[in-house]
Amino acid sequence: MTALVLLGGNAAQAAEGATKRIMVYGDSNTWGYVPVESGPTTRYPADVRWPGVLQAALGPDYEVIDEGLSARTTDLPDPTLPQISGAGLDGSAYLPAAIATHLPLDLVVIMLGTNDVKKMFNRSPLRIALGVGKLADIVAQTKGGVGTSYPAPKVLILCPPPLGTVAPPERAERFAGGVEKSKALPAYYEAIATAAGADFLDVGKLTATDGVDGIHFTATAHAAIGNGVAEKIRTILK
Repeated sequence: MTALVLLGGNAAQAAEGATKRIMVYGDSNTWGYVPVESGPTTRYPADVRWPGVLQAALGPDYEVIDEGLSARTTDLPDPTLPQISGAGLDGSAYLPAAIATHLPLDLVVIMLGTNDVKKMFNRSPLRIALGVGKLADIVAQTKGGVGTSYPAPKVLILCPPPLGTVAPPERAERFAGGVEKSKALPAYYEAIATAAGADFLDVGKLTATDGVDGIHFTATAHAAIGNGVAEKIRTILK
């Protein structure tokens, strides 16, 4: 009986060790923000959000960890939302702790940059892409976290699809000039991913930004992203 228990335990450990662990790091479109014309909103259920679709598509040999935060930028603090204290909305400030929290990780998937196109940040597409490159470098440098010897995970950089028609008018003003910037991002993101030794996927080839507010995704878009990213991840972690 003891031998069977030990064998069972070893088998369980082997199965656990074989599981590929993926952390998805993003903003409101990773968090699952339901697009609305104005006012407060709610969050899509876990199985509708694209990380949940990704988990279902990849199956039980993978574990997808959802680290989405509404209004998160690549590496910028946002003074308009002081209620998020600590690392705040600066993706680069929180990323090391997020990685260390979820180790071991095989892959970190980054989809950020939509909030960087806001008018108040006055960022060029190149500067936004450099912010994403900074995140890829953080992943490479974080490695074992606190007191462990895990290797640095691989990185997959996702370029968000271009913004749609942003509404209502006050939101359109906040994102003034953002549509043009968002359309220019894929080429810069791909170049930065290549320079950083990361994998790359243009999410705009999977779906448009189809929510009524021109910023967020419908459930249909979430499904397209989750399934498309799953296909890419299989090639990375085969």
